[in-house]
Amino acid sequence: MKLGKLILAASLALGGATVAQAADTASTISGSTALALAGVVAPLSPILASGEKKAIAMLFAANSDIPYKKPIAVTADRIVCRTGNVDITVRNCEVTFGKKVKTVNGSTANEIYATEALAGVPADGAAGSNFESLSKLSCTIDPNAIRQKDGSGASCTFQPGN
Repeated sequence: MKLGKLILAASLALGGATVAQAADTASTISGSTALALAGVVAPLSPILASGEKKAIAMLFAANSDIPYKKPIAVTADRIVCRTGNVDITVRNCEVTFGKKVKTVNGSTANEIYATEALAGVPADGAAGSNFESLSKLSCTIDPNAIRQKDGSGASCTFQPGN
């Protein structure tokens, strides 16, 4: 029953987006939150083709009438973000794609950190820092479904960070 209340509270807090999460298990999100998570990760991906990145950017910028038609998979092996609560200028994320690690700072890191929070990734604290991390991110973005404007077409799964 506790998990059901957590899911309902998270769904209400996310404006109706679907969130399912339990400790140490996979989480699933869909709708606008899934599109947002894919939207902040896709530009960093060395795996996606430029056309796929452009399509995700257009969808994330409220343009559902795009020429790209195929579903797009946005994946990352691990995302670890850190903000400072003593040194409040600290904002960074390491996003791992296979053996490649992209480090971002400032506003880009803040966007990823905030989107992880929106997706239900719990924050963890350590001396002077707040951390959010996830692993095994797998998002599917279907431009054809999104074009229908019925809330479908974006879903993601991920594991708690490690």
